[in-house]
Amino acid sequence: MSASTSAPTIALLPGDGIGRELAEACGPLLRELTPKVTWLEAEVGWECWRRDGDSVSAATWEACRAADAVLLGAITSKPAPQAEAELASHLQGKGLEYRSPTVQLRRGLDLFANVRPVEARDGSFRFMVVRENTEGMFGHDLGVEDLERLPGLMSLLSDDTTVREANPEEIAVSLRVTTGFGWRRLLRVAAKLAKRSRGVVTVADKPNVLPQTGAVLVKAVSDVQAEFPDVQFVMENADAVAMRMVTEPERYDVIAAENLIGDMLSDLGAGLGTGLGVAPSASYGTRMGLFEPVHGSAPDIAGQGIANPVAFLLSAALCFEHVGEDAAAARLRVAVESVVQRGLSGDGKCVTFDLGGVATTAEMIAEIRKMLELSSSKCEPSPLKR
Repeated sequence: MSASTSAPTIALLPGDGIGRELAEACGPLLRELTPKVTWLEAEVGWECWRRDGDSVSAATWEACRAADAVLLGAITSKPAPQAEAELASHLQGKGLEYRSPTVQLRRGLDLFANVRPVEARDGSFRFMVVRENTEGMFGHDLGVEDLERLPGLMSLLSDDTTVREANPEEIAVSLRVTTGFGWRRLLRVAAKLAKRSRGVVTVADKPNVLPQTGAVLVKAVSDVQAEFPDVQFVMENADAVAMRMVTEPERYDVIAAENLIGDMLSDLGAGLGTGLGVAPSASYGTRMGLFEPVHGSAPDIAGQGIANPVAFLLSAALCFEHVGEDAAAARLRVAVESVVQRGLSGDGKCVTFDLGGVATTAEMIAEIRKMLELSSSKCEPSPLKR
């Protein structure tokens, strides 16, 4: 997927914790690599929630919709009681509900396909997890006030022992929203990626215990299989996929899953592979793309200047490809991967602690800057490029 032929615009949303640190530390390098790009910076995340009662402001929505792509740092999310307690005092008790900015952005910009690569440090396996972003279990999480408006749902649950015994205020329900439309467009993305590799899409779900939503999924797989006769689609139970990712990761090519299942499998993959600190991700819609590191805001190390910049920079490289800045993306990827390989080979001075090194964030970025002076713009595009 690519942007228009005019000069591209990228909205930079630093976010929270190390996301803000990395955006500030890497920003000058990214701007130097892309002199034709217009950068728009906007606020998003926990501080916006605390101050304004919304984690994504109207100005941020405007910046995102004016851009060709969004580059996001990292987001802090907390449970509802903590979210309420940390609101500005004049906003408390107003019935405001914290909503994850990442979920808001994905749904509001219709970024339906999240793509995460998984790769072993020794190169022994590589696959991708393609996760549906806009429906599934993350769609509707209902508390007691919602349930009071849905008496039919409570009647349906009345045979459950735990529901009968629980206090009403201690009952909550998550609805798994599954549509053929949502699955078909996700599976088309998975199939196109599979055609560039080994041609196999494994669909990870639980149709055996979720027969109604599972039936919608099975029909969607059949429909997309007819569109891509040269791609093999395999249905597997999600728990079996998780086990085999650990025991036989080399068997997988592209794994497609709904929101919650895909979230867990992609983080499992990051742990099996090179780790969260070096894992980028991309969320695609029909035009827009959002790019972010897999890691979170890491409050345990925030402010110490030791966060690994690799995942953020590789996410930026994917962002550059999306807006047509292929040469900048290639140079950045070569430089980053060269420094990482040097660090994994024993040069701890050039990488951060999570890669076994002793470098600070600034020192690692300085090493990457040095490598940029030596890198060639002629290299293969990322396999995530659509």
